[in-house]
Amino acid sequence: MCGIVGYIGIKEAYPILIKGLRRLEYRGYDSAGCALISEKDGALNVYKAKGKVSDLAKTAEGKDVSGTIGIAHTRWATHGVPSEANAHPHISQSGNITLVHNGIIENYATLREQLKGRGYTFNSETDTEVLVQLIEYVMVSNNVDLPTAVRNALNQVFGAYAIAVIDKRSPDVLVAARKSSPLAVGIVNDCSEYVLASDASPIAEYTNQIVYLNDEEMAIIERGKELRVLKLNGETSNAEVKEVNVDLSMLDHDGYPHFMLKEIFDQPNVLKDCMRGRIVESPYSHEPQVILSAVTNNRRQLLQAKRIVIVSCGTSWHAGLIGKQLIEHFCRIPVEVAYASEFRYSDPVIGIDDVVMAISQSGETADTLAAIQLAKERGALIFGIVNGVGSSIARESDTGTYIHVGPEIGVASTKAFTGQVTVLTLLALALGMAKGTVEQEEYETTIKELMLIPDKIKKILEQNDKIAKIAQTYTYAHNFLYLGRGWNYPVALEGALKLKEISYIHAEGYPAAEMKHGPIALVDAEMPVVFIATHHTLYQKIVSNMQEVISRHGSIIAIVTEGDEQVKGMVKEVIELPETLDCLDPLLSVIPLQLLSYHVAVAKGLNVDQPRNLAKSVTVE
Repeated sequence: MCGIVGYIGIKEAYPILIKGLRRLEYRGYDSAGCALISEKDGALNVYKAKGKVSDLAKTAEGKDVSGTIGIAHTRWATHGVPSEANAHPHISQSGNITLVHNGIIENYATLREQLKGRGYTFNSETDTEVLVQLIEYVMVSNNVDLPTAVRNALNQVFGAYAIAVIDKRSPDVLVAARKSSPLAVGIVNDCSEYVLASDASPIAEYTNQIVYLNDEEMAIIERGKELRVLKLNGETSNAEVKEVNVDLSMLDHDGYPHFMLKEIFDQPNVLKDCMRGRIVESPYSHEPQVILSAVTNNRRQLLQAKRIVIVSCGTSWHAGLIGKQLIEHFCRIPVEVAYASEFRYSDPVIGIDDVVMAISQSGETADTLAAIQLAKERGALIFGIVNGVGSSIARESDTGTYIHVGPEIGVASTKAFTGQVTVLTLLALALGMAKGTVEQEEYETTIKELMLIPDKIKKILEQNDKIAKIAQTYTYAHNFLYLGRGWNYPVALEGALKLKEISYIHAEGYPAAEMKHGPIALVDAEMPVVFIATHHTLYQKIVSNMQEVISRHGSIIAIVTEGDEQVKGMVKEVIELPETLDCLDPLLSVIPLQLLSYHVAVAKGLNVDQPRNLAKSVTVE
């Protein structure tokens, strides 16, 4: 949530800031703003608008947007309603200093009252304005420069933050800092320019040389000089430069009307990327085998693990439920799946014999990050499964695996889910083989079938127009039920979540057999029910559940295996999937549910990529 962009260098900053904000729109926001130190007269020009980046661009049109240093922000409201007054950047009382901020200052109310007592007035409801006023107070009362004032002020605040600060009296300096909220600095043209951002997407066009700030670090970025990174206690910190390559084509619609649809159709290719280099031919049998460096390098700890605890949120939690079944099936290790938001408040029993596995698309999810920090303190091995290269969770983990599906811009996660399930499958196979808990024949058969999944997804995507037509019928609905069993129960949860996220239709996922324990009371002619009824070991039981809905006049959409004549004869709406192994079924059965939710939302005329009230990366509690 929220997005920061900053620039200092030799180019005009405004175009870079606006383009950067557009790269960050996927994070979710309700207002936008930018601040520039004018090249013409040295004035600090701040422009803000409620709404989209396009509204900000209209506000700034025809005004002085000159300058080679500036900061910009997209805000997701926490303290204070969405408004121009509450939008960032915020300005100090003197009008000299301006600041953008992601996160929450928890002791802002106390600080606000203290500053009011010293003559400061406030123009917004935000916690952020308190911080910029505090920085000015520290600077004036202690007669220190901007970097020192920022450092001293941050030592007085509690909470989470990523900030960027400029002072019109020091037009060659930009100060940035972070704690529990991501911030990256791109080094351009051998330090002649710097681009600052919440993630790599606004930076990638200019450089692949990126420094990710760690918690309680600040960057002093001076025009034409080497980057300096300090800890908040004043000690110098090493600025580790990482080479990060982002496929810029994935940051564009590429002819699709929405990023979500593009990312659904990306899945055949990105899953091949996810498997590339990890499934190789055995030099002995010439059969495929899974090689994961995370397993090879941590073999003893993983083999001796008495328990695995998966911590995650939202879609990643659903992937974790499938991961539990995969690991328990192939590795015979007990697995628990916990909501990261509840984990650290439940006084969890975690020890040195446990592996805590964090799953997060962004690698910045605040609750998941806090969960693994707690588990690390208690001696557990931390295994990260993330998409965001160089992200906080990736850096905090002892080991792990990237899913390598490329940037995911649509707020409703699609390709990240299938990438996570693919990596969990690879992990379970590699670990199961190392433990000797999977038979060679099942191991090889599963790998071969996994390699066929991308082409089978392509075949499902050929039904896009059919699914769009089905979706038109259900825009009237106020409620949906999604039902599945076994491997497909988590897919039912995920399908329901997708529909809720982007169509604003209430939907619930259940194990199909649990329908009789309450939800069946809701079933009538107005209630669409999605059954995931592929040919697996519980197929006939699902069909029986389907009969119960039919007898109550429920409207059924059935996801079935190709050639299923039994269900075709029972219900009107049928979407067929290629046959696969039970354990890989979620990688196929989720695809039509992604498409169904997308097309229902489009038919309702909704903003698919930026649904209301949601942010792509939840970086605050």
